[in-house]
Amino acid sequence: MTAADAALEAVSTTPVLLVALDFDGTLAPLVDDPMTARMTPRARAAVDALAALPDTVVALVSGRSLGHLREIAEHDDASPVWLAASHGAQFWTPGAGEEAAADDADDLALRDRLQATISDGVGHLEGVWIEPKEFGVGVHTTPDRLVAEEAPDWRRRTGHDILEFAFRHEGKDSAVARLRERTGATAVIFAGDDVTDEDALGALATGDLGIHVGTGDTVAALKVADIDGLVDVLEAVAHQRVVHAQ
Repeated sequence: MTAADAALEAVSTTPVLLVALDFDGTLAPLVDDPMTARMTPRARAAVDALAALPDTVVALVSGRSLGHLREIAEHDDASPVWLAASHGAQFWTPGAGEEAAADDADDLALRDRLQATISDGVGHLEGVWIEPKEFGVGVHTTPDRLVAEEAPDWRRRTGHDILEFAFRHEGKDSAVARLRERTGATAVIFAGDDVTDEDALGALATGDLGIHVGTGDTVAALKVADIDGLVDVLEAVAHQRVVHAQ
């Protein structure tokens, strides 16, 4: 048995398992229009199967705003899946819904001004566009000098063809830590494909399992080639938890 196999078996049989998953590129293929992203049928089935198991919590952890994440994940009020959106600045809890978050009026006003200014500045450029964010602005393939000058304290993140700034400093590492505490998880599986996911992968504890989807350098203990490879792992976890419970 390899070290990755042993780690997979250990987390699969832990008393309370948290399965925290990035969305874009991890469960859903990357697409040019972000709002058309959807889980693959196999990924959807794997998420639903895990969420239906006892002592197993599934959470989507994404940089998307909560409203957008709910839309693309086709997530309704009856869903058992937890949501940590905006890199953990927004939460949705089964049975309770969206959790209120304190917003800074000055930061929100600056966000709106920067979004408008950048949109005006790049509107004539082909292939460059602005993605509004709840707590900042996402700029697809445009320079970041304006935001760096106007909002030097905002958190800067890079991802697949996007540069994002946020006045909230939560990250996927803090999102997973909060989910672990809230759910009482005794072990965590976290899977992601992008640079921002490395924050969470690098913060996992002994006994957890990090999974990187795709190519590239990662601190994750396990790498899979694509979404189907991740689904294979999730299906194996669900099977082991069912067998272990018998």
